[in-house]
Amino acid sequence: MEAATAAEVAPGPTLKVKEVSPADAEELQTSPRQGAGSPIPQLLSPIEENPKIWLPRALRQTYIRKVGDIVNLLIPFQGKPKPRATWTHNGCALDASRVSVRNGERDSILFIREAQRADSGRYQLSVQLGGLEATATIDILVIERPGPPQSIKLVDAWGSNATLEWTPPRDTGNAALLGYTVQKADTKSGLWFTVLEHYHRTSCTVSDLIVGNSYAFRVFAENQCGLSETAPVTADLAHVQKAATVYKNKGFAQRDFSEAPKFTQPLADCTTVTGYDTQLFCCVRASPKPKIIWLKNKMDIQGDPKYRALTNLGICSLEIRKPGPFDGGIYTCKAVNSLGEASVDCRVDVKAPH
Repeated sequence: MEAATAAEVAPGPTLKVKEVSPADAEELQTSPRQGAGSPIPQLLSPIEENPKIWLPRALRQTYIRKVGDIVNLLIPFQGKPKPRATWTHNGCALDASRVSVRNGERDSILFIREAQRADSGRYQLSVQLGGLEATATIDILVIERPGPPQSIKLVDAWGSNATLEWTPPRDTGNAALLGYTVQKADTKSGLWFTVLEHYHRTSCTVSDLIVGNSYAFRVFAENQCGLSETAPVTADLAHVQKAATVYKNKGFAQRDFSEAPKFTQPLADCTTVTGYDTQLFCCVRASPKPKIIWLKNKMDIQGDPKYRALTNLGICSLEIRKPGPFDGGIYTCKAVNSLGEASVDCRVDVKAPH
């Protein structure tokens, strides 16, 4: 018997041989229908196949369902004649109002129409045949979305950053938390944008906030079922203010641009034809603005209607109107200011037309 028992033990389910007392052995050998006065005992059918449970591979680890899901577990077993299959939940009998069981010839079905978190726990299937018993254990975990974090607080706001702190949720939904999701919304648009996902700490710093906006923040908790249905929102807004710009005037030495007259472009000698207007040009630089004097053969010609003198932005010009043979000679442009004077000369020749 011991060799047969060891050969039938499978990984997961177990097979045990129950101890039978002499009184139980006598009772097993006698038919239940045998009366006290019957002289001939009736023996039970011999065990042709030891009990054994074939636990599906998917049920050898924790079986996770969401609240409201259907739980429908079919567990095959063997044993001949038909063994007796019983279920327990955490070592106690099943709640018939929530869990139903159907036992067939070769399998047992555990059915829960709408799973609740109270249905979580360790379920054990026991298959008994005579003094032999095979057992299998299934761990069921029913989970739901977590509750929201208990509170969230704006700790500090500076520049374009804000620091937040929050406390974990009281209810994790019967599952481990996978982290938190942090969102922000500016008061102008009111739209929420995610800034952090699967974040595991209970404090963070949100950066890159836009100057001039005010922001609110909220935090969701997350587990295997998803995000919490609600999220606490910060009571205070983070105001991102534009930093005041302070302009500092740098001291500098006042530069003196005063200078004596200096011709940057001299007069050029020219030859003209009698009766054709002629112009002379030169350029001068000086500060303060110089006084321009035109001379012909060292004689001042200012006020002579035959000549028109102009000065604009340092460019000096002299127009000789319809020059005649006596208008030739040496022309001089003189610039004078309080710092000095300078002059340039040129020769003008007037020829008769051919």
